Amino acid sequence: MQMTRHYLTLLLMLCCVSAQPQGREKYEYMRNLPVYADSLIADLTYPLAWGNSDIRDFDAWKRAAREKVFDCMLTPPPAPVNGFEAKVLYEEQREGYKARKLEIRLSRYYTVPAYMLIPDGDGPFPAVNVLHDHGAHLFIGKEKVIRPLACEDSVVISDAEAWVQNYEGQYFGDYLAQHGFVVFSSDAPMWGERGQKEGPRRDKYDMIAGNMMMYGIDLSAYMTYDDIRATDYLASLPEVDPKRIGCTGWSMGAYRTWMLSALSDRIKAGAAVCWMVTTDEQLSFRYKRTENGGFANCLPGLRRWLDYPHIASIACPKPMLFINGSQDKLFPVAGVQKAFTIMHDVWRSQGADDRFETELWDMPHSCPLRAQERVLQFFQKFL
Repeated sequence: MQMTRHYLTLLLMLCCVSAQPQGREKYEYMRNLPVYADSLIADLTYPLAWGNSDIRDFDAWKRAAREKVFDCMLTPPPAPVNGFEAKVLYEEQREGYKARKLEIRLSRYYTVPAYMLIPDGDGPFPAVNVLHDHGAHLFIGKEKVIRPLACEDSVVISDAEAWVQNYEGQYFGDYLAQHGFVVFSSDAPMWGERGQKEGPRRDKYDMIAGNMMMYGIDLSAYMTYDDIRATDYLASLPEVDPKRIGCTGWSMGAYRTWMLSALSDRIKAGAAVCWMVTTDEQLSFRYKRTENGGFANCLPGLRRWLDYPHIASIACPKPMLFINGSQDKLFPVAGVQKAFTIMHDVWRSQGADDRFETELWDMPHSCPLRAQERVLQFFQKFL
């Protein structure tokens, strides 16, 4: 009888749990945003943006803005004690260029796997750091933009072959190498061979990013710090002309592109495909969106000082190309156009608007062959 009462009690508890409503009558968050999102946006005045800041000398403004960005990126990974300590793990000859798999020490904490493509012939060559995308697909990183080497597991190779369809079947990095550029690409933290032991899961990214903040560091910032140091490594190579280094990428790779262009003097030109917007459009209720941003581009407190296009403007007067899609559901056209206008105003204020190119194409969130060709032409012009 006592056992029966125990089971009845348990059954009643389970029924009560299953009958619980999905939400309370009073709430403060919906659609992944606070209900007062519009008020938060209205209070963002971006006092350090060029034109808003009381700093009138452009070079002085760039130094101050860059310093604020680094401050919001929190503690950087400690530099390697004995330099980059790069190792060549594998090399193969491709048509017109060599492909190498490397392991590079970018920090005292860790080494980073990378691919590099080197054109045949005598260098030094212009170089491009090709920055891979997010795509909520973490199993591969560098292999998204450079064809995997023969040393890789067949699962990695087949996964890359499936993912490259987002680039219309063409590996962006190999395409640039075929046209005479040294190409470099490394795994970002949490992607590829820098992933989680338990396997790649998108829902764990945010949890790990939150845990990293408990150490006083920022996972998105580590990605950018690594991109800066990897570019320093690239500039040190005898095959590379350090005065002709660019960077490019699609989606999160585009975010990485303009961040790297803004924060590294090594980068002479940048081309970003499908990542630019203003916060007032990205984080508003105006659009039926399932994702408004995330830890992959989150730097604590920075929005109180600078918006995305203001940060990208630190790259001025470098040549920059931005391509976005009018059918891209991640970046509302209104926000893209506002961002483009802000950046054009900055380049124009420095007499460099002819070095700043923005294009809005009739396409979804993608990096088609014609976008890759456009980026190639841009680099051929400026590198």
